[in-house]
Amino acid sequence: MKAILFDLDGTLLDTLADLADSMNTVLKSFGLPLHPTESYKDFVGEGVEYLAWSALPEIHRKSDMISRTVKQMREEYHHRWAEKTHPYPGISELLDELERKKIKTAILSNKPDDFTKLIVRKFLGKWKFDVIQGAHDEMPKKPNPSSALQIASKMKVDAKNFIFLGDTKIDMETASRAGMFPVGALWGFRTAEELIASGAKKLIHKPLELLKAAEF
Repeated sequence: MKAILFDLDGTLLDTLADLADSMNTVLKSFGLPLHPTESYKDFVGEGVEYLAWSALPEIHRKSDMISRTVKQMREEYHHRWAEKTHPYPGISELLDELERKKIKTAILSNKPDDFTKLIVRKFLGKWKFDVIQGAHDEMPKKPNPSSALQIASKMKVDAKNFIFLGDTKIDMETASRAGMFPVGALWGFRTAEELIASGAKKLIHKPLELLKAAEF
């Protein structure tokens, strides 16, 4: 393995509380039921549209209401994205070790591209990533492998020489479709069962275990 492609939310950064607080604020403004923070583990990972759809009661899952919710969610999250977000324990040590070993790294998120770059600068700006990419109109979101393959091309590393570290079925499916090696992060948002069922070839409990899994 010559490079690592990281998911962002639930893998490098614990963003759950800020996402939950933002969406609950939007739901409250609509007079709709709120969700416990833990419930948002099942809502995130597939983009803000899916987050909105998941958070809304079934009766309100109409296209115009989803659009309104997405718009207000983006505005709310813009104000509070850095309140409670932080790197997971062990991520700093992992990134330090990867830099020491001169291993190439990149980030691929289904977060909007501008937010992805902003958050990485804020919380992970100490480390150099070869590519930082979020969702934008020109490329389909994960689990479509196009963005992962584009990143591999930019980095001049064959996809088969990448580890893809993520915490959801979307990440494992993306890795498999791109021909990368899928590793599931058990500290993230989803269960070991989901990760295995969606193609994870290795599960790790702590970030530094990645070094052994990759044989770096």
